[in-house]
Amino acid sequence: MIRDDIKSATIAAMKGGDRDTTGTLRLMAAAIKNRDIEARTSAAPKDDDALVTEVLQKMIKQRRESAEIYRNNGREDRAVTEEAEIAVIERFLPPQMSDADAEAAIRAIVAETGAASMKDMGRVMALVKERLGASIEPARASGLVKVALSQA
Repeated sequence: MIRDDIKSATIAAMKGGDRDTTGTLRLMAAAIKNRDIEARTSAAPKDDDALVTEVLQKMIKQRRESAEIYRNNGREDRAVTEEAEIAVIERFLPPQMSDADAEAAIRAIVAETGAASMKDMGRVMALVKERLGASIEPARASGLVKVALSQA
């Protein structure tokens, strides 16, 4: 389980004296804990790894946006810090699909659903999230679905 891997990595980073990695791992654990607390009032998640992956993908998205803002404002040092945190977080995500594989899978889903326009985007994205889940970032999947629907 990803949650256990994060705990083990935190202990290893603390023993190794890697303060930056330890800090990022602690942020990850805190974000997961917050998501667990939110989940208490809603339906129980089907899969713990899916919940953790969702949290980690959100953290990566936030850090990418922050790094871009820092770069635009001339704060290269802060952008590098955000990118270092992204590298630590990505270690715990499942491998991402290649562009060719993702495009092929999305085209198959579009063909299967009979989607013909952007009106069908929600239906297609629901299936993409269900079938491809953690193997493709939601923002990347959205872009590929838009391209596939515009060509349909």
